[in-house]
Amino acid sequence: MTDSADKPQVIPFARRGETPKDWDDRPAYLAPFRERLQPILLEAFASEDITEANGRDLAIRVGQIVSDHLEGRQHGLNLVDQRNLVTDLINWIELCLPEPSTEDDGASPAEPEAPTSSPAPTPMRAGTQGPSGGAKQASAQPPVPGAAPRTAPATQTPSRIKAEEAKQRIEPIVFDRLDVSAAARLEREDMVGQIGEIVVEVLTEEQIRLNQQEQSELVELLLDDMLGLGPLEPLLADETITDIMVNGPFQVYIERAGKLELSDVRFRDNQHVMNIATRIVTNVGRRIDETTPLVDARLTDGSRVNIIIPPLAIDGASISIRKFAKKSITLDVMSRQNNISEVMSTVLKIAARSALNILISGGTGSGKTTLLNALSQMIEVGERVVTIEDAAELQLQQPHVVRLETRPANLEGHGEITMRDLVKNALRMRPDRIILGEVRGSEAVDMLQAMNTGHEGSLGTIHANRPREALTRLENMVGMAGINLPAKAVRTQIAAALDMIIQVSRMRDGVRRVTNITEIVGMEGDIITTQDLFTFELEGEDPDGKLYGQFKSSGLRPNFTQKAAYFGLERALLEAI
Repeated sequence: MTDSADKPQVIPFARRGETPKDWDDRPAYLAPFRERLQPILLEAFASEDITEANGRDLAIRVGQIVSDHLEGRQHGLNLVDQRNLVTDLINWIELCLPEPSTEDDGASPAEPEAPTSSPAPTPMRAGTQGPSGGAKQASAQPPVPGAAPRTAPATQTPSRIKAEEAKQRIEPIVFDRLDVSAAARLEREDMVGQIGEIVVEVLTEEQIRLNQQEQSELVELLLDDMLGLGPLEPLLADETITDIMVNGPFQVYIERAGKLELSDVRFRDNQHVMNIATRIVTNVGRRIDETTPLVDARLTDGSRVNIIIPPLAIDGASISIRKFAKKSITLDVMSRQNNISEVMSTVLKIAARSALNILISGGTGSGKTTLLNALSQMIEVGERVVTIEDAAELQLQQPHVVRLETRPANLEGHGEITMRDLVKNALRMRPDRIILGEVRGSEAVDMLQAMNTGHEGSLGTIHANRPREALTRLENMVGMAGINLPAKAVRTQIAAALDMIIQVSRMRDGVRRVTNITEIVGMEGDIITTQDLFTFELEGEDPDGKLYGQFKSSGLRPNFTQKAAYFGLERALLEAI
């Protein structure tokens, strides 16, 4: 990598005595290259006054020096590493220069990166003219700096607003010069630099002045429209946001900490929203049009999406995104967050380990899927698990998981695969456990039959406000299958199949809590009997608007004690209770 004869000298920063912040995020193996190239750069610029140097020219000079230094060496740097190295050295040179004059308005041109020794092909249309009027050559244009790491502030910064204003002016010109077929072959990292080349030219031609941060954000905005979900990308990157709700082009709400708030995100028009909606559903092999105006889909990271368009959505296309949690939520984490108590966490762990058939009940956005994921972590790694969902979003950690997803009908009305079809098929797949993302129709019959025929430890969710209502809804769903059974027979089957119902609720302070852990005990006459093991009792509200209360144990001996004993967990269960 370097010659041992002369050890590179680390040159201190001459003016400001500080290190560029970007260096903290760079790989450590770039440091020796920076150290060796610093004295070479200082020697190259020693006799020149570059305080007023054009950023483009400076980048070209630095890039050429880096290319000459790396040529013929076994440096092992890829294209992204080389661009980062050039960017670091440009920033370092700027720190060695005198402080910029305050007479200017502060909007200095962005300093683009220089070309590396092996640049990616430029996605320009053949014959496109550069600012000099000559034919554009891929190797002759330095890419702009890579876009900065994306953040999603609650309100947009002035630099981002300025970048969006510039985007409205230059976007048609940039896309007109772009060769889509060439762009499709590039990775996003390469696209950052190559699209940046076109942006530099267009900004120069249109006489638009943007500083480095604004120009980086402009490139990122253009790439989001080309490859991502446009204005929604910053919201998807913000881990504090759990839900994104698009109500037409000019109203985008987000949920943060359980509370809804209006964001600053806007689309250009209704067609812009439709383009993003089409991109989402196309990626999962579905369609959205007048014949199919509503659809469930998912993003590449697993986030759940529901889309409904005109004429069903009167004010424009509506997109609802339930974001996929980057960090896995466990029962221990839920206990620390006061979603459940420590004792409840222990009991639920034992219940899942003991292969109980558990139904999680709650309203929309109450945390049913999150709790289902947490319970599924108690499943042994040696078990075969089959998951069945309308839109796959479960995050099971076991190695032996088969994920099944429903399919809508095609244009001719054929080819639909329902939840019930998948449940029937799952029974032929030798599953140890079957997990239903949501029970909402006639598949309840097949689920109960599976639970009653040896497939213990099955899990599912259902929409209901209380445990008793969950049982009633389940009974009604059995009736939806068109099977004429007496009410007592249906209830007997439910009582024999289910072991426990866990009720979750999102309360008015935005906190999700488990409000009931209820066991199914058996039948008394025509009535399913239950007992509460734990309940949440609300006590009041603090000055900050947060609710407080207690998770109370009923003190009853769990009905599943015998099952826990089979797995060697009886003592731990009784000690917890």
